Amino acid sequence: METIEEFRPDRRRFLQCSLGMTGLGAIWQLSGCHTPSQKPTSDNNVGRWAFLADTHIPEIDDRRTPPKGHCYYDPHENLQRAVERIQPLDADGAVICGDLARLEGRREDYQRLKPLLAPLAPLPVLPSLGNHDDRDNYIQVFGESTYQQKSPGKYVTVRETPVVRVIALDTLFMVNKVPGLLGKAQRDWLAAYLQQCDPRPTILCVHHTLGDGDGDLLDVPRLFELIRPQRQVKAILFGHSHAYGISQWEGIHLINLPALGYSFHPTQPVGWMEGHFHANGGEFMLHVIDGPREKDGHVSWLKWRKS
Repeated sequence: METIEEFRPDRRRFLQCSLGMTGLGAIWQLSGCHTPSQKPTSDNNVGRWAFLADTHIPEIDDRRTPPKGHCYYDPHENLQRAVERIQPLDADGAVICGDLARLEGRREDYQRLKPLLAPLAPLPVLPSLGNHDDRDNYIQVFGESTYQQKSPGKYVTVRETPVVRVIALDTLFMVNKVPGLLGKAQRDWLAAYLQQCDPRPTILCVHHTLGDGDGDLLDVPRLFELIRPQRQVKAILFGHSHAYGISQWEGIHLINLPALGYSFHPTQPVGWMEGHFHANGGEFMLHVIDGPREKDGHVSWLKWRKS
């Protein structure tokens, strides 16, 4: 996977574009937020999304006794601060890329998570379950209505805007075991769905990392084989590593979201990402909640591969 070059535009101008007009009838004016060589297609349609991962909400606020090796550990407060920043964005949706709950996906964890997310209503929040989630306990608290598609043992959510389609997939394999798996039924569903849908830019969201390790997404080669010819797929967002990074595979952007609950290394921030989508590319802005702040406000302009 090839690491791509990022750039840092004037953060003040970006924030003026994304946050400065959040009242009734707000209009997002993103022209002028790019360098001339990276300016997106001029249009009035902009998809606006918030992307979170690894919230790891426990039932009890245990910030005073953080687990060993967990940096900036404050899951409840970190999520509250992220929600406060997301609220004024007038976004089209938000995705949590897995590990919503602390360790075993206990029902009490989701009961604690639900009111923390409540201020975002009526913004749709798409869950992509990870290895520290429990599918049945999640459904008991949030209900099956949070999903649109169901394949055997898996749940999938799709949301479309005029300029982007976001698909949240389910990589939960075994609760509190590290590896992830899409599974054949979900891959078959995805292949059939992509073949029949229109060519608007499509973003896939999963929890697990996309390497070849025992703790990664175990069927990632089959996922790549599936999406290679589906040219509308432009990017995959994922969590799991508790580390921020952007790379590329055959023109498809791979965005490793920072963890929100805590990081595993003091050099890695906790935070979330804000995405602005256009017909020919997307901007991704890192919002740091805690930890090193030198990349807070860093914006990456990612050009889509040709359809």
